[in-house]
Amino acid sequence: MSTTETAIASAEAHSAHNYHPLPVVVASAEGAWMTDVEGRRYLDLLAGYSALNFGHGNRRLIDAAKAQLDRVTLTSRAFHHDRFADFCTELAALCGMETVLPMNTGAEAVETAVKTARKWGYRVKGVPDGMAKIIVASDNFHGRTTTIVSFSTDPEARADFGPYTPGFEIVPYGDLTAMREAMTENTVAVLIEPIQGEAGVLVPPAGYLPGVRELTRERNVLFIADEIQSGLGRTGKTFALDHEGVVPDMYVLGKALGGGVVPVSAVVSSADVLGVFRPGEHGSTFGGNPLACAVALEVIAMLRTGEYQQRAAELGDHLHRELGLLTGDGAVESVRGRGLWAGVDIAPALGTGREISEKLMELGVLVKDTHGSTIRIAPPLVISKEDLDWGLDRLRAVLSA
Repeated sequence: MSTTETAIASAEAHSAHNYHPLPVVVASAEGAWMTDVEGRRYLDLLAGYSALNFGHGNRRLIDAAKAQLDRVTLTSRAFHHDRFADFCTELAALCGMETVLPMNTGAEAVETAVKTARKWGYRVKGVPDGMAKIIVASDNFHGRTTTIVSFSTDPEARADFGPYTPGFEIVPYGDLTAMREAMTENTVAVLIEPIQGEAGVLVPPAGYLPGVRELTRERNVLFIADEIQSGLGRTGKTFALDHEGVVPDMYVLGKALGGGVVPVSAVVSSADVLGVFRPGEHGSTFGGNPLACAVALEVIAMLRTGEYQQRAAELGDHLHRELGLLTGDGAVESVRGRGLWAGVDIAPALGTGREISEKLMELGVLVKDTHGSTIRIAPPLVISKEDLDWGLDRLRAVLSA
């Protein structure tokens, strides 16, 4: 067997089969390119589901991590450390908020947002104990904990993991009327993705997000925006909500916040909302650790320049213009997205999303499928126009074969 086949066979023999990766074994990476164990190079058009917005091996982020590794990496929250205050201050400022509660993974941040909303509902809004309701959207993807899959509509994420956590109302994504009808005096929050990534990069109808903001404010309900994938430059602005001029009550952040170096997530909100917590009521041993704070501080500094948002906007316009041309020949049924983020629905006659992804891999391009014949394109924001066009040329070749 080849080195690739040997590595995959060993992984299959000794790991749980909870993923179905493409048959490539990456050994190194830089910028928008990855190299496998055979020495073959691939253009990365997935960017770790937006965790790698700043590319593989970004020198600023690696240097920040190396410098911190020589100092201190973990104190637990039992003690203060000298990077924590700066991290919280700078992230709050980037979000236009006041207070930060750091965690590690995106799912942990969503769980934190759920707990925050419920506690706020009981302590501030006056909802009877145990009666708090949170409205979510169908086709959502917020993570894979048992509570989060309890309000998923994806059978693959949900099946066989019950009993499920109560307290959630699911309404159609983009349907403001359904959301209004679902609200009661016990509704404490609306939790939505401004753009649904796992569902195929679904952008809601114009006016929907401002409508959610108006409705939640009117009904004294928290608007929680899960910007784990859509935030931190991906769509051409710092947050996807910025395109609509909307500011939520709470941001849920992750992925790119750790620069693809370490897992970093956070809930960012007002002091009034996050002030419902008291010592001992919620926490994480690794949340807000010195290494995570050092890397995230560099991410925040990079975003403050606006350079990466501008790149995503300009290259995103080019990406969507080129993808739009593919819809005229019948190979592509539709294209959605914003900035350097696109969901491409391939005509089923040409193959499944998985089959298209495998054919692209053979030509040196890595993407990932979702929901049948849809592929997602989300390159690192540092990708060059020339490399992006090279990848799009390979996509055209696969679709015309």
